[in-house]
Amino acid sequence: SQEWSRCLKWEFDSRDGGPRIPVFDYPIWFVFCRGGRARIREVYQRGRGAIRLPTDIFDIHQVPKVFREDGIISGYRHPRSSALDCILSSFQMNNETINIWTHFLPTWYFLWRFFLLGSTVDFLSDSYAWPLLVYMLLICVYPFTSCCAHIFSTMSPESRHICYFFDYGALSLYSLGCAISYGFYVMPDCWVNSWIQQHFIPIAIGNSLLCTSMSCYSRFVELQFPQRSKALRTGAFVVPFLFDTVPLFYRVLLSCWGSCSLGEALSNHCYHLLFAFLTCFLFTAHLPERLAPGRFDYFGEIRAV
Repeated sequence: SQEWSRCLKWEFDSRDGGPRIPVFDYPIWFVFCRGGRARIREVYQRGRGAIRLPTDIFDIHQVPKVFREDGIISGYRHPRSSALDCILSSFQMNNETINIWTHFLPTWYFLWRFFLLGSTVDFLSDSYAWPLLVYMLLICVYPFTSCCAHIFSTMSPESRHICYFFDYGALSLYSLGCAISYGFYVMPDCWVNSWIQQHFIPIAIGNSLLCTSMSCYSRFVELQFPQRSKALRTGAFVVPFLFDTVPLFYRVLLSCWGSCSLGEALSNHCYHLLFAFLTCFLFTAHLPERLAPGRFDYFGEIRAV
């Protein structure tokens, strides 16, 4: 508009003669004072067109079955998106946007915590800290891998399977990291140097390999046998969790029976177990989106929890 042109002009980048960039002729507050909301909306639409954000959002009946999610009716991206479209779609509201960002942002939080620990813990020379090092590395790898898997999962049916293979593998690695940390730090005193402790981590490694294979195989039978696929995938997540937390369960039982006190660390572990079981139940039941299909297409679906 004419008023907008008084506030914003386009100039060539003086550093390298590159593309034109927007320059405000007046202070930014002046733009907002003179009907700024409409102008900001205009800038958004221009910028959206300039970077070519993907605009196609599809309903469930418009995408192949392999891309469909239970209880999610709308908000699907193009099933043949380019890599650039997939990246740009994370800045556009669709049924994967919240899921992507709830994995991407925690990655940076865990990295920040990792660097804070690195400033106080000698990970290189203190062997007692090595299990913690492994756990922190894997807890940073898992959400970032899952974020990438959800970003690029709509390039093709084949790429969707491959992306989720990496997602399942990263989840199994995170489970293995939990097993390693539990095996060194949570093992009850009566189990130290026992057969259980000596074979705990090797069995956890075998569980990770087996359950990753199960979850990947479940994708091949998903369309023909959806119930079998769901059972395999759920079992692939539940079995490692149950095995890895055996030492923790034992210590909680000892606390309930009065053999030892329930310290602050153990209380935090109990909250972790509670939320883990709740998440498993909601993920298996596809709640709340199954109760109201279409209501939680963008916000509140269990995949983003």
